[in-house]
Amino acid sequence: MKCSPQARHRLKPVSLAALALLTTTSAWSQGSEPPAAADAAPKLETVVVTAQRRLERLQDVPASVKAFSSKQIESMGIGSTQDFVNLTPNMSFDNSFTYGNSFIVLRGVTQINNADSPVAVVVDGVPQNNQKQLKMNLFDIERIEVLKGPQGALYGRNAIGGAINIETKAPGNKLEGFVGAELGNGGARELSGGVSGALVPDTALFRVVAQTKSSDGLITNTYSGAKVDAVGHDNSLRAKLLLKPNADLQIDLRANLIDYAAGATWDSIVADRNPATIVAPRANILGSTEGHTDELSAKVQYELSVGTLTSITSYTKLTERYRGDVDFSNPTDSPGGFLGLGFQAGQGQNLGVRMASQELRLTSPDDQAVRWIGGLYYLDTKRDLETRAFIDVDSSTGQWDDAGKTIVHQQESNHNRASALFGQVDVDFSKQLTLSSALRYDRDQREQTNVLNGAVRSATYSKWQPKFTLTQKFSRDTLAYATLSTGFRSGGFNAPGIPDFKAETLSNAEVGAKTILLDGRFLFNAALFVSRSKDFQFFKVDIATSSQVITNIDSVALKGLDLDFRFLPMKGLEFDGGLGVTHSSIRRSTAEPATVGNHTPKTVPFKINFGAQYTQPLGNGLEGLLRADYEHRDKKYWHPDNMAVSPALDLLGLRIGVRDAKDRWSVTLVGRNLGNKRYYADYNASRYSGLPYDIGSLATGRTVGLEAKFRL
Repeated sequence: MKCSPQARHRLKPVSLAALALLTTTSAWSQGSEPPAAADAAPKLETVVVTAQRRLERLQDVPASVKAFSSKQIESMGIGSTQDFVNLTPNMSFDNSFTYGNSFIVLRGVTQINNADSPVAVVVDGVPQNNQKQLKMNLFDIERIEVLKGPQGALYGRNAIGGAINIETKAPGNKLEGFVGAELGNGGARELSGGVSGALVPDTALFRVVAQTKSSDGLITNTYSGAKVDAVGHDNSLRAKLLLKPNADLQIDLRANLIDYAAGATWDSIVADRNPATIVAPRANILGSTEGHTDELSAKVQYELSVGTLTSITSYTKLTERYRGDVDFSNPTDSPGGFLGLGFQAGQGQNLGVRMASQELRLTSPDDQAVRWIGGLYYLDTKRDLETRAFIDVDSSTGQWDDAGKTIVHQQESNHNRASALFGQVDVDFSKQLTLSSALRYDRDQREQTNVLNGAVRSATYSKWQPKFTLTQKFSRDTLAYATLSTGFRSGGFNAPGIPDFKAETLSNAEVGAKTILLDGRFLFNAALFVSRSKDFQFFKVDIATSSQVITNIDSVALKGLDLDFRFLPMKGLEFDGGLGVTHSSIRRSTAEPATVGNHTPKTVPFKINFGAQYTQPLGNGLEGLLRADYEHRDKKYWHPDNMAVSPALDLLGLRIGVRDAKDRWSVTLVGRNLGNKRYYADYNASRYSGLPYDIGSLATGRTVGLEAKFRL
């Protein structure tokens, strides 16, 4: 989207007036005058994104992007990372082992435990550089963008599978607020609220929002009778202060605090080694997780004659502590105790992370034939990790404070210094043809100290990440593009005494098309991709040393398809959905030659999403909402040997609500996984878990609840 320098000021992300105009005035977005009559032909909402570090229409971005506007987030009931991933083809998200732990897979590239994510996550322009930050409660959100394929050129190391860009709602001059509440089965309780306004109109604006969640849990430990997935509390507080001293300077200060206490390690023993067999957990030690995150950031934008200078500074302190069973058995089922050795055993881990980052970026104006972005980035990370296996524990607390009972003890301190130089140039050869060229150099210096013996390991990983995109526009609403791109994920260290793992690189070729048809009522986007991964990273457990091990697969081939559509056949009725296909194949594996030709770990080759939404005036200033969402997940291949395979899965969600036509309040009945499908969110076969049997971590079954929201 091109605009004059004066209009560019009005298109800043913090300008609510501009965003409201772009996202609600559908006729203007389709190139005609705004409708004057209430019965004007309906058109799809126009979604704007910042996927390429500029504010532009989703349909103008030459990349495969799944985006959710604030209107869609509310109508679809998106309140967590799990929710929007479930609605995104070629993407999966699993929460297991600890409350804050998660595994994301995007186009076959897999996240692994205690390591860098394959997907860059950015919230309000601030990178979330730790795996534990991916799972988040999403409230008061303006927009979510999922960029598929390597995004290293602009988003840097670890964007090998893609990027997730999240924008929270910005403050405005108007004093406003909201209160929301939800009650659900399993004793689920949620309360949220916020207030926004001006301390000094047009100069100092604020927004403060908070949320608290808790539940009694839905998954029962059949040995103890306890609910293993109970959430004692999950509290979030976010505050934003926006300062605009003059027309050229903007300072965005942000603080985010998270604190939670919940269950952990509720894996079940699957004796027949079949992921289709659903078994309830029966461990005698009730797992627990405690976590806390403090995040502070400052984003400063200054308008220069040559462009916009942006500085983003952030500091994050993150801790997580878990305790739980190590063999997931109990004295009744296993009278011989841990592996028949005559004692009960547990495990525990303390994680502490401190991260400080700085980005400087200069962005040219939008309204010129040659546009460019250039920048520098630096990240300093200190991570302390202590892991123990212990015996004869107190089944009620899982404590290992008595060092004499510890049988395995590992403690490491990791220091990571990452720096980068990046740039992108877009050249319009004509109004229809554009070539984008981007290049980034990442350097990652890592050092690990064995706290117990003082041994030090160090290594440096670096990579040039180029990207080239050729875009042909056939009309305002139709384009085609071709992209060559590269992604990079750093290597690193396993626990002391275990060999290092290599850096992973991915080369990607992609062609795609985007179009809007039927006078703005039908949107259809498609992309085909072919990728090759070198030193594909994956995860397993070595129970003998109580170590979580990352290793590599030499070569992996990936290819697939992304389809995304929205259709508005008539006013009040809308369909949306998509199709994702990822065919993965192990081409070479030194560690496991027999796996050549198999699917990569945690791969779901095929996924379909379909949603239908109907809104209808009910009279007396009320409006009814009915929305149904269907998700089909193909078989899931858990490990390189492809022996453990979860069956295909169909999930159904439903929302039935009533709201005030002026959107001052709403009440909604919500149901997820209405078929009460039982499946494992994570599964580890004995060959990869280190135990003499398979273990699986159950996903949550059916959830129903009642939501209410009031705007003040």
